[in-house]
Amino acid sequence: MRLDKYLADMGIGTRSEVKQQIRKKQVTVNGLLPTGPQQQVEPGEDEVICQGEAVPYMEYEYFMLNKPQGCVSAVTDRGHQTVMDLITKKNRKDLFPVGRLDKDTEGLLLITNDGALSHALLSPGKHVPKTYYARICGEVTQHDVTQFAQGLDIGEAKLTKPAKLEILCSGPMAAEVKLTITEGKFHQVKRMFQAVGKEVSFLKRLSMGGLCLDASLQPGDYRRLTEAEINLLYTWH
Repeated sequence: MRLDKYLADMGIGTRSEVKQQIRKKQVTVNGLLPTGPQQQVEPGEDEVICQGEAVPYMEYEYFMLNKPQGCVSAVTDRGHQTVMDLITKKNRKDLFPVGRLDKDTEGLLLITNDGALSHALLSPGKHVPKTYYARICGEVTQHDVTQFAQGLDIGEAKLTKPAKLEILCSGPMAAEVKLTITEGKFHQVKRMFQAVGKEVSFLKRLSMGGLCLDASLQPGDYRRLTEAEINLLYTWH
């Protein structure tokens, strides 16, 4: 890999900026000044130092974000804060959110640059489970549980796939539930409850593919995934 690409991939700067740093002798490879930006380096083997700081190469990065309300699931957006604006301590510049949560939805969102894993987790054929906590306007009954398990008409060609609805508490005016689905249709959870005459007033994703939201993360907080958590997600790959 070219040295300038190595440094640019790790977020040190643009290709032109890192070329300037190399020319200004601010970069060393294995303790020696490089021959130029085109010098080949071996990620994971060669030691690259820029301005006195080691720059280890990371091919992939994986972050768990507790997405807050009011933040959009996009890499860039002209009018709103994005989830990527929250990930400030990163090495890669090519990170993206895996799927999306609505602007007013909170909870677990995976941030990575691993396109193959993202594709697997979002593939309809994989049936990756996603569990949500929701507050509902209206009473949720056992009849609703049965309807969710059978599939609902949300205005598409086919019924939704069977979903597991768990009633945490319910009264005549409001309810709290957990819902596990294996699809990712647009506004799916909200549309499913609309199909049974109810409205979602609050929605938070708790888990995806067995990866559970870290309870210590406040809305807007994030952390790197552990090796065990990455391996867990890769069971869907």
